[in-house]
Amino acid sequence: MKGFSSAELLFFQGREEALPLYGAVLERIYEACPEVRIEVKKTQISFFARYMFAAASFAPVGRAQDRPRPFLTLSLCLPERLEGPRVAAAVEAYPGRWTIHILLGRPEDADGALTGWLQRAAAFAAGKGKRL
Repeated sequence: MKGFSSAELLFFQGREEALPLYGAVLERIYEACPEVRIEVKKTQISFFARYMFAAASFAPVGRAQDRPRPFLTLSLCLPERLEGPRVAAAVEAYPGRWTIHILLGRPEDADGALTGWLQRAAAFAAGKGKRL
């Protein structure tokens, strides 16, 4: 895996305890989409195939008392709703375009299932949001 850029490190300033979470997610993103392009903004780090397919942030989804400490929110764009205990929120932004928010609290949360969801999101984005 590549090291963190200075922009990525700056994003985590004051929240360095979440860097291992981001590192684990980044490994899975490179597995899912080796040619990923990363853009660091003030409130999120966005990941692009052709179009954006995922973002890492500190968006406070779910109930505060249910959030792990530290936490990282991974948001994915998928053609269908994702169900399960790992999904903190799911919103159908447009018909057939779901934004899924997953809370990560441990590096182990970035597992094979997450890689599969990231691959699906990258493929969906590469097709310009067309159903797969």
